[in-house]
Amino acid sequence: MSKRQNNQLPNNLPQLQNLIKRDPASYKEEFLQQFRHFQSTLEVFELTPDKFNTSLDELVMFLAQVAKCYSEELKEFPETIVDALKKHSTVIDADMRLSFCRALILLRNKNLISPAEIHQLFFQLLRCQDKSLRTFLKDNIINDIKNINAKHKDMKLNTTLQNFMYSMLRDSHAIAAKTSLEVMVALYKKNVWRDEKTVNVMATACFSKVTKVMVTALKFFLGSDEEEDDNESDNEDELPSLKSVALANRMNKKSKKREKVLENLKKAHIKKKKKDKAPSFNFSALHLIHDPQDLAEKLFKKLESLTEKFEVKLMMLELVSRLIGTHELQLLNFYPYIARFLAPHQREVIRLLQFSAQSCHELVPPDAVEPVLKAIVNNFVTERNSSEVMAIGLNAIRELCARCPLVMSEELLRDLAEYKTYKDKAVMMASKSLIMLFRNTYPELLHKKDRGRPTEAMASLGRKGYGESDVFDHVPGAEVLNIDAPTEPAASDGAKESANNGGKATNRRGQKRKLDPSEEPDDSDGWESDSSGGTWVEVAHSDSEDEIDGEDGDGECKGDAVTLEEKAAKAQEVTVGRILTDEDFKRIDAAQLKKQVTGVRKNSKKQKIGESAVDPGANHQAARQELVHLDNIELIHGKKKNDKAARMASIMAGREDREKFGRGRMKKDEYASKSNKQKEKKKNFSMMKHKIKKKVKRSFRDKQLDLKKRLMKQRKFSKM
Repeated sequence: MSKRQNNQLPNNLPQLQNLIKRDPASYKEEFLQQFRHFQSTLEVFELTPDKFNTSLDELVMFLAQVAKCYSEELKEFPETIVDALKKHSTVIDADMRLSFCRALILLRNKNLISPAEIHQLFFQLLRCQDKSLRTFLKDNIINDIKNINAKHKDMKLNTTLQNFMYSMLRDSHAIAAKTSLEVMVALYKKNVWRDEKTVNVMATACFSKVTKVMVTALKFFLGSDEEEDDNESDNEDELPSLKSVALANRMNKKSKKREKVLENLKKAHIKKKKKDKAPSFNFSALHLIHDPQDLAEKLFKKLESLTEKFEVKLMMLELVSRLIGTHELQLLNFYPYIARFLAPHQREVIRLLQFSAQSCHELVPPDAVEPVLKAIVNNFVTERNSSEVMAIGLNAIRELCARCPLVMSEELLRDLAEYKTYKDKAVMMASKSLIMLFRNTYPELLHKKDRGRPTEAMASLGRKGYGESDVFDHVPGAEVLNIDAPTEPAASDGAKESANNGGKATNRRGQKRKLDPSEEPDDSDGWESDSSGGTWVEVAHSDSEDEIDGEDGDGECKGDAVTLEEKAAKAQEVTVGRILTDEDFKRIDAAQLKKQVTGVRKNSKKQKIGESAVDPGANHQAARQELVHLDNIELIHGKKKNDKAARMASIMAGREDREKFGRGRMKKDEYASKSNKQKEKKKNFSMMKHKIKKKVKRSFRDKQLDLKKRLMKQRKFSKM
């Protein structure tokens, strides 16, 4: 009678493991037998550690699984595995080393070994020449620290682990140092170690002598603010699973097309995962640096003597420019340095233009930025260059002046504004965008014809000096709010608004009338709004263009300055001692937007600027962006004929006076006869086949026969 091998417990470790987990006390003798077997097998293995031992592999995983059941007997088991790995870390068999690591991870998950001890061992194993093992250990370290901080953050344990990571960052072994940096970067992105201490330690890696470590740190600081690509396909929800496609590739005939489909499908699934990821609203790493000025100076000093590849220099240059722009630092040597590279033939010149604009801000002296501006003007904005180069140069000047407007002089701006009539559309649009920038900031620098129609917002603009800032003692635009009833909309009742404005106002002939709530004292232009229907009613006015509406009807208040002062006084009165609601701020934003389109001249055309043209939720004063987007400089307006739609329209226009197929009849006279070629098309084939035969290309055999006949004929005549 044959024995059932599956029920023999000493030889069937999975079954014994299952039974021990159910009833540890009943199977303690079998466990001790396997534990003694493990000890003897380990001693034999240490004699030849470079050979794989199947029995030891199974026993190690078995003991790791049941270690929780016999914690007293196996309390020294983790230390035994750790000592074996430390002793034979480089010479041990790769599969055996991976089995020991998995057993330690299993013990760590059961909290039978401290995280600091196991991480120290794993970083020591990173020195092994085994890439798959290094990837496995790095992922495990990241997941372990993430799980430790999942429910609550253990600050004492985190401090111990962070200090160990920081010491490994200064390790002499390049792979261990790079892995420790990658672990900190991954934990920062997973919101586990997102504190200032971690960021500042990673900043020290930018000065590492190992290029790979330095590049990893630079990529971290440059990649913190990158936006994810939103160009995902629309049918991502209907994507087939990777498992089904991989199985089909394995079963079907192998081809390059199927491999390419599988690769594209993997990319699509990665994009879908990124799309489903929750957005993060944390500060970028650059904001957490303790001393950005010192870091920028050290990086720039290292950059000047750097002998690495051009791509590495470009990354360091971008980091310095981001630090200067984000923290508004003073690094005056940076601008002459980058001005040397601003030439159309330079590699990655558009990115260099982006860095030069990114490093400018209002606190930089205009004299320091002037070399950059002159280099762009002299090297890009000249007619000896192509139109694309000129347009990129003008776009770069616009981005630079948007951050540091004092660097632009009146003479240079007027010269650049003349390109608004250039023959190429790209240059023309770039010049107009520069004009629009200064029209909204410092219109007095422009020529009078380029300033556009003056508005209330432009009337309050003035060129600020170096280091000067606008300080208000009120909320600009708050004059549209109701003083007595802060919670009610001002447009609800015309009588309440007229009470706030003195009850009555005068038109241009001195007639008394009520003011509409949405009506401003100086933008009515002789038009009056009916409070019931919102329609405009024309009011007769004087021919004098200098008189304006006054509160007392005597017409003595002249000019716009008095009106602006009165508005500021009313805004201050409304703001003081009052808490503004969200609804109030929406009305203020709408009023500020209205000022940008409301003219200050009294002879303007009669028009109503309705509330529909104003977005109450829009913010008209855009904050200064920390980064300059590359698209703002690369944006080139092409000609219409370069568009596919325009080309198709031109093609269809040329087919208007033509038949559907072929050309039309080319006859000088409508009643003239047809040509011989046209007549031949209607003749019978038997009449034309002798002519068609001549046009048929002869075969090589026919040519040979003809040549033979000709040679025979020549030979015959030569004998005669």
